[in-house]
Amino acid sequence: MAADDASYDFEVRELSPVETLRHSTAHLMASAVNQLYPGTKFGIGPHIDHGFYYDMELPQPITNDDLPAIEARMREIAKGNHKFVHSMKSREEAVAWANETDQPYKVELIDSIGAEGYSFYQHGDFTDMCAGPHVRYTKKIKHFKLTHVAGAYWRGDETRPMLTRIYGLAFEAKEELEAHLEMLEEARKRDHRRLGKDLELFRITQEYGGGLVLWLPNGAYIRRQIEDYWRQAHLDRDYELLFTPHVAPLSLWQTSGHADHYSDSMYAPMEVEGEAYQLKPMNCPFHIGVYKAKQHSYRELPLRFAELGTVYRFERSGALHGLMRVRGFTQDDAHIFCTREQLEAELAACLDIAQHMYSVFGFPEYKVELSVRDPANKAKYQGGDEIWSLAEATLAKVLDDRGIDYARIEGEAAFYGPKIDVKVVDAIGRTWQLTTVQLDFNLPERFDMTYVGADNSPHRPIMIHRALLGSIERFFGILIEHYAGNFPPWLAPVQAKVLPLSAKFREYGEQVVAQLKAAGLRARLDDSDEKLGYKIRRAEMEKVPYALVVGGREADEGTVGVRKRMDGDLGTMAVADFVERVRGEVSERSR
Repeated sequence: MAADDASYDFEVRELSPVETLRHSTAHLMASAVNQLYPGTKFGIGPHIDHGFYYDMELPQPITNDDLPAIEARMREIAKGNHKFVHSMKSREEAVAWANETDQPYKVELIDSIGAEGYSFYQHGDFTDMCAGPHVRYTKKIKHFKLTHVAGAYWRGDETRPMLTRIYGLAFEAKEELEAHLEMLEEARKRDHRRLGKDLELFRITQEYGGGLVLWLPNGAYIRRQIEDYWRQAHLDRDYELLFTPHVAPLSLWQTSGHADHYSDSMYAPMEVEGEAYQLKPMNCPFHIGVYKAKQHSYRELPLRFAELGTVYRFERSGALHGLMRVRGFTQDDAHIFCTREQLEAELAACLDIAQHMYSVFGFPEYKVELSVRDPANKAKYQGGDEIWSLAEATLAKVLDDRGIDYARIEGEAAFYGPKIDVKVVDAIGRTWQLTTVQLDFNLPERFDMTYVGADNSPHRPIMIHRALLGSIERFFGILIEHYAGNFPPWLAPVQAKVLPLSAKFREYGEQVVAQLKAAGLRARLDDSDEKLGYKIRRAEMEKVPYALVVGGREADEGTVGVRKRMDGDLGTMAVADFVERVRGEVSERSR
């Protein structure tokens, strides 16, 4: 900062070197756009994971086809080796600059910041109001790529102007950029929306409601395998399974606090016989209702309730994204009611079952976050300092005792308590939020929950909110992309497809399919008149784990020619041996 900057109320941000590079690249892009499209009005241009974006109002519409020209101009400017020069302006000087350059969004930012002094950076002929920091010279910006154009409401408000947002990537090394671009291409191939259509797994259309999922037979079968395994895993760990309603009186959500703290994500109430009812956004109050069905003793605790409960949350249409962001979804929800003495053991058990499920579904790597209150905005949360300090300290102790590395994230706690969030790493290195374990001292108080202690007096139970997979819909989308649709045999809707060499072997093919089905396997017959090569390719496109070729020799010997997805020809084996092989893979949930 220049020597005279000290007279202004200005706080320099601390960014990592790569964040600084990405933020500088956003400015470089803005300067290129300013040259190519004079009269552009600029909003904000922050760094984000792997890159940056800039929101702007251009004098004419642009598309992805215009990005190469912008990128080429960026490289020209970068080669000019312009220095990023920092300066400060008073409020009056900043407003004058914004008015003179016709930058109304900057005027609004100046007014909303309300500081005494404002930070500016200039490189070449482009000046922008910005807290910085930036790289020293534009020649440092070398390895970047503009990716796509999108629309974004100014300041996220749908009543404000729709601006053009240009996204880009930026890395410190060429190899890093190339690796990330390869990952994005692989992600495109794995897009669950495309594979969901190709493999006939699910359907989402405006006709049946945006963000509402129609499960097709293949997808429904995989979902059933996930749910059956989930239920058994919980029964094995002494959970009790519940079913609860989809609606409840609005007064229930007022008691829980959701009506006050979560109303933006809830659908509007409906009137039923003069009383307001609400589609449930959460399962928690219902599980509390089950708990309160009778008085409990300390000897009965912990009580562990689990439910695959469908909830409904209002998401704006622009935020909907296949199975990843929907309006109706099924949470793999659980609530545990315990004493303070049991709390740490129950939290540890939640982490144990989560780690087990990651292993079964093929996610050996994961990252953990501890989400706590924003200490500067405590009014957002229910409960006092003592309760929150105890809750946060308990979660941290459980993670520390188990030697789990975690990041502490301020401001990401739920309104009723802190939480542990676990993000799994998929096959191409992306992270996905799955497990949430939330500690709650507040809802038991709001619902006046009690148990009779050893002293024969009433005590408050502690409540743990816990979801392992997050939601069935989103987890299913993650699985599709993780496996690229190549589901392991225990999940695959069709485990084997029987391919007769010609029509005269169709009858034997039908016999093989019948044997496989009788043995509990999922098999189908390709009885088309296509050539064998085409049938094999079709089975591969459908991502069926096994293709079984049958002809004259196989019919005579009671065998099948086995081809395994991605491994190719495994030779001939008896039908019984093939059944045993697949049964073994299914029982072991082999991947």
